[in-house]
Amino acid sequence: MTKTEVPPYAPEWLELREGADAAARASELLAPLRRHLAALPRWEPGAGLVIRDLGCGTGSMGRWLAPRLPGPQRWVLHDRDPGLLAHAVARMPAAAFDGSRVTVTARHGDIARLSTDDLSGTALVTASALLDVLTPDEVDGLVAACAGAGCPALLALSVVGRVELTPADPLDAEITEAFNAHQRRSDHTRRLLGPDAVAVASDAFARHGMDVQVHSSHWRLGADQSALTAEWLRGWVDAAREQRPDLDASASAYLQRRLAACDAGGLRVVVHHSDLLALPRRTPGGPR
Repeated sequence: MTKTEVPPYAPEWLELREGADAAARASELLAPLRRHLAALPRWEPGAGLVIRDLGCGTGSMGRWLAPRLPGPQRWVLHDRDPGLLAHAVARMPAAAFDGSRVTVTARHGDIARLSTDDLSGTALVTASALLDVLTPDEVDGLVAACAGAGCPALLALSVVGRVELTPADPLDAEITEAFNAHQRRSDHTRRLLGPDAVAVASDAFARHGMDVQVHSSHWRLGADQSALTAEWLRGWVDAAREQRPDLDASASAYLQRRLAACDAGGLRVVVHHSDLLALPRRTPGGPR
């Protein structure tokens, strides 16, 4: 994989969205994942399954997933931001679903440098809100590394380019289109996948002989998530304006209308995401 320029995220934003992320995650994908992990050999008594969290941020994926998986776990948290890594390590759960021990280590560096050899012995690769900020080559590299190591992947909360706002506004569709174009932006070195990431990754995993399941994982924001909704609105509209400077005046007025409705408790937002689970196919006579 080539060097990945995953944008830095403020810890305050990651903290603000954690509750909505947890509510949105596709718990339907846990049963097939548990079945796969249960069939893995244990090389030594009490050895924990190695789980790598790529671009872990403040560690919300680990806090959600570790208590939902049984058995001892050894989490390896990967991020480029040492401050976020320290935060994530300090707040990881100590126990799995069945009370087994969860341990954690940190790896500071570029997640795109992981290879098949790096993933050898890894039971699961996971990430949250990562796929859509990768390029096609970076997704291909991640998929190839997972497939080469026979390692499943649970990749959560990727945007898919659809937003529903209630009540509707005449500018909704244009802001959405501009935001999606911003998510797919490119420069002289990189072209991001944005809303196309889940489809591209699904195809890549399938080409590498892995079974893929995709499930919706939408944010559903109402009056009780007004702080998150307001912050999301600002970022969403700002990205649209950056992509389409000609929208600046109308987008500014739009944002003020939407923020006023949010403050009044009258705005409902559904931000569509998808979670992807890719599992190595069982060979005849293999573990079940």
